[in-house]
Amino acid sequence: MQHLLACHEIVKTDFVRGENCYLYDAQGKRYTDLESGIWSAALGHNHPRINQVIHAQLEQIMHLGTRYPHALAEMTAVEVLRLVGINEGKCVFLSSGSEAVEFGVQIARRVTGRPLLLTLAESYLAAYGSAGSKRADEWLLLEWSAGAPTDAHEYLQNIPFEKIGAFIFEPGGSGSAFVKFPPKPLVQAIVERVKQAGGLLMTNEITTGMGRTGRWFGFQHYDIQPDIVALGKGLGNGYPVSAVALRQDLAENLEAGGFHYAQSHQNDPLGCAVANQVVTVLREENLIERGNSVGGTFLEQLRQLGEKHALVKEARGRGMLLGVELHPHANFSVSAAYRALLDKGYIVGYYPAGNVLRLSPALTAQAEDLTRFVECLDELLANAG
Repeated sequence: MQHLLACHEIVKTDFVRGENCYLYDAQGKRYTDLESGIWSAALGHNHPRINQVIHAQLEQIMHLGTRYPHALAEMTAVEVLRLVGINEGKCVFLSSGSEAVEFGVQIARRVTGRPLLLTLAESYLAAYGSAGSKRADEWLLLEWSAGAPTDAHEYLQNIPFEKIGAFIFEPGGSGSAFVKFPPKPLVQAIVERVKQAGGLLMTNEITTGMGRTGRWFGFQHYDIQPDIVALGKGLGNGYPVSAVALRQDLAENLEAGGFHYAQSHQNDPLGCAVANQVVTVLREENLIERGNSVGGTFLEQLRQLGEKHALVKEARGRGMLLGVELHPHANFSVSAAYRALLDKGYIVGYYPAGNVLRLSPALTAQAEDLTRFVECLDELLANAG
């Protein structure tokens, strides 16, 4: 790949076909994809119903100018708003999760006029913009640990909530790859304090939404209702479409103030057709319930590895978002585990900074494939000593 800019590690370049949870290389070797692409293909690769909608929409119209939104955009907006619990709000469809999060961040800044935004320290929000850089003059990053705090309000006493425009919440530490779930009392206390001070709640559901954590959205594990929701990845099952949903009054505030934003693929009919069908498939095929059940069994199997091997520090997860954290070891690391698993036909995520293997199988993954993966990892851990 001499003519591709090396922005990241390139490991393998000969995958030629995908089917459900499998990828096939040019030699015909099958790999079980436990990352779902870049955590996107929650319905599996090449889902026939998604492909059918793409082909049908291509025969009609795939792209329109920003002044000419298609009826599909309105229909899909209504569906997304209903799902996120903002029934009378408004939506915009974009092209990437990073764009959706940055768009939501700029909305929060403009509507509140406040200088700071708050997020948890390990959150990954976007690849660029204010959400990507999280500069100290724009953001407060709250450090937290799984065992704290006992008194959440005391834990937050030094935060200047009167300056906070919004709490930008990623409900699973998933983008940063640690797969850590913040304590519910802490999250609820932050939301309460932010709201009391007149700020907003925005949730980043790029990697936790669309059924990934066993519910439609990660925020639903916390009994909170966001004012702004950013969606991506799973919304298009790999097709590049994202969305931002926001309350009606916030939308009216923006529109009355002359807010302007336009990009070439905003509210495109093809992206909206895909998003609408993804929602339909998730619902009609009961994939969220299925993924939650299969993921629960998978997590229990991974936890049993922790009981068996001292090298495993913790296995944790919700639904089909799971992580296996290893203790430091002189002769075995998550990087080594990744390479060995790839050689055996398993694709996983690995993050040396947290010594974590990340597992994000499609909601359509077969239980027997996950069991075989556990057996493979078991063997690797045993050989590590």
